[in-house]
Formats: sequence, structure tokens, C-alpha cells
Amino acid sequence: MSEVKQGNRRQSPPKMDVVAVRHWGRGVGAAIVIALVVLFVAEMATNPNFEWSIVGEYLVNVNVLRGLLLTLEMTVIGMVLSVALALIIGVMRVSPSRVIAWFAAGWVFVFRGVPLIVLLILLGNLGLFVSEFRIGIPLTDITWWSVRAQDVITPFWASVVGLALAGSGYMAEIVRAGLLSIGRGQHEAAKALGLNASGTLRFIVLPQAMRVIIPPLGNEFIGMLKASAIVSVIAGGDLLTVVMGLSGLNFRTIEMLIVATIWYLLVIAIFSVVQFFLEKRTAER
Repeated sequence: MSEVKQGNRRQSPPKMDVVAVRHWGRGVGAAIVIALVVLFVAEMATNPNFEWSIVGEYLVNVNVLRGLLLTLEMTVIGMVLSVALALIIGVMRVSPSRVIAWFAAGWVFVFRGVPLIVLLILLGNLGLFVSEFRIGIPLTDITWWSVRAQDVITPFWASVVGLALAGSGYMAEIVRAGLLSIGRGQHEAAKALGLNASGTLRFIVLPQAMRVIIPPLGNEFIGMLKASAIVSVIAGGDLLTVVMGLSGLNFRTIEMLIVATIWYLLVIAIFSVVQFFLEKRTAER
């Protein structure tokens, strides 16, 4: 009987060694990429036409740091204003009222279509065709408050407003996409709980839509930071304006552009880390 049992016993399969598939192409491609990067860095470092000492000197120059701070200020203020406008225009885009929805669509069409450099030049020269801002009775000489347009629309604020208006056209579509990502069932559930339209938007729709809205808004901030370099056309005092002014004194344009590039990349790298953790925190909710 023991022999029969042993004959009927299921034999275990033979052990097999698992061999990973070798991807030779990946290794060759990685080696080529590393070699190209090393060659590029070596060429840049040993090129006698580059004065790296000038780059190191002006990287922490007081005027350059002041221009960097002004760039960050106009970017942050422009982003805050742009997000505020985008929330309003995005909500108007999904409004049941056709007039409101068409107005919002026209806003998006204009400020998403007009080139930023054109918008900045128009705002920078606003004082040429608008002499003053005033509050009073229209079509009369009665004025309660007035101020010269040139005193209000300085190059800095012209840059901020231009960045905010241009950014609002893109961000409003991001907000609209986030609002439309929430199903109609959420609206019906909120109505069943007795919430009105504003309460549904505030407590139900927007908190859920932020998971869709926040990631592209981070990319828009990076885009606005880079776009702030365009304000140099109206001498906005930003980082690029400063380095180009210094290049006119030392005649080292390329080195000064490298200084600006290093600071742009450094700020973007820091913000990318912040954006990563912000997106991760939002996704966990």
C-alpha cells in the first residue's frame, strides 16, 4: 500500500532559475545620453569664450537679486489676481445665463488670443490714451475722485496686470474643466440636502474640483514665471531687464543670460518640489 501511495503522490515540479530579460538597447541608449551630457558640460566648462568668473560674480550681484525679487513679486501677485479672475470667469462660463456665459467666453477668447507682448505694450503705454481714472457722474464734469493714469499704471503694475489678464484666459478654462468634471449626481444630491446654487458650488463642487484644478495651476505658475521675462519690453525691472542692462555695461551678454537662466531654473526647481507635495496632499483627500 505504501508503494501505491508513493506512486500516486504528485511530484513537485523541478526548480527553474528565473533569468531577467536583458534590455541591451536601454543600456546603450543610457550610455549615449550620459556621454553626450558629459561632452556638453565639458565643452561649456572649458570653452575659452565663456567667462565663468563673470557668471559667478554676477550670480549674487545686488542688482540681480533685486531683479529676481521683483520677478517673484510680480509673478506671485499676478498669479493671485489671475486665479481670482479665473474662478469668477470659470464659474460664469458654466452659468445657465447665456449672456453671462457668452461674456465669459469672450473674455477667454480675447485674453487667450492677444499675445502677451502686445498686451504689455498696450498697458505700459496706457497713459498715452487714458489721461486719468476718475469716479464721478458720467457725461458731466462732476468728479469725486481722480488720479493720473501714469501715477497708477507704473511699469511694475502694468506687468502685473498684463500677466494676470493673460493668465486668466488660460486658467478660466482650467477652472471650467474642473467644474465640469463633477457629475450631475453631486448637484442633485446637494439640492436634496437643501443647498442652493451658491452653497452647492462652495461646499460640494469646488472642493472636489480642486483635485483637477490644482495640478495644471502649478504648471501655469511656472509658465507665468517664465513669461515674466517678456516684461523687459516695458522695462518692468524684472530679472531679465536687470541682466540685460548689466550686459550693456560689461558687454558680456551671453554670460548675463546664463546668470538669468540659472536663477530661473533654480526657482522653478524649488517650486516643482512644492508642487509635487501639494498635488500629493490634494490627491490623498
